[in-house]
Amino acid sequence: MQRVEAAQTDPEDPRKAFPRSDTAAAPVGSRSERVVIRITDLVMSYGGAEPVLAGASLKVREGEFVSLVGPSGSGKSTVLRAIAGLHAPAGGTVERFVSLEDMGFLFQDDALLPWRTAQDNVALGLRLRGKSRAEARAEADQWLSQLGLAHFGLRYPRQLSGGQRKRVALAQVLALRPKLLLMDEPFASLDAIVRHRVTQELLEWVEREKITVLLVTHDLEEAQALSDTIYLLSRGPRALIRSRYEVRIARPRDLIHVRGHPSFAPLLQRIWDDLWDEVDVDGGGA
Repeated sequence: MQRVEAAQTDPEDPRKAFPRSDTAAAPVGSRSERVVIRITDLVMSYGGAEPVLAGASLKVREGEFVSLVGPSGSGKSTVLRAIAGLHAPAGGTVERFVSLEDMGFLFQDDALLPWRTAQDNVALGLRLRGKSRAEARAEADQWLSQLGLAHFGLRYPRQLSGGQRKRVALAQVLALRPKLLLMDEPFASLDAIVRHRVTQELLEWVEREKITVLLVTHDLEEAQALSDTIYLLSRGPRALIRSRYEVRIARPRDLIHVRGHPSFAPLLQRIWDDLWDEVDVDGGGA
């Protein structure tokens, strides 16, 4: 277990966590109760300024897909940085029952190296984990093929479209087989059709491998279509978790058809109404 800030020992044994499974995703109501992330009374600030977060608490279970939504400036991305160990809390605790090696982070802007081909960008993490060059490249080719880029491995990032680069970045992360995936609006820059295709591919892989996911997004429909649980942060600074919503739609899901589920529109309206209450109209909104 990785713990940021002192806390009492947790009774759950992290050594028993994360059995791998190739079976289909579990239906609603049968998910593990094993905790992967527990955040308690988290306080985050930058340079001694007024805290962005002032006592936020949440938890993420094994195999759960969780989204964070809220107004701009509410600290959504800050929560991810605290979990990843990129920013130390000013107060409270962050408990992560998974090692950094088993965690992936997909950023809004891809982190591809411009002087490396798509194949070598995907292979890089595998090489750092001890794979031979031939093994890493062969595995990279498999991932690129799964994401529809079988014939693009020798192209450089500048020779790829935005959607293709995003798929390479996704292959780069998934090739390391993370047990916990953090995503900070990774598809916001893509057009609607490409965004749908890439997101659907990611969702299918997450459901098949039972990867635990924490997503930051401004898109409420995307959050609901993808998630098991949604947390709404209040307006910042000094943001808190205002509400928690359960999305009771069975998996696997199709991102188009899930919007026609009888529970989709009522829950979307509820989240929208709660978010509207938090929007600072004079300060620029969400």
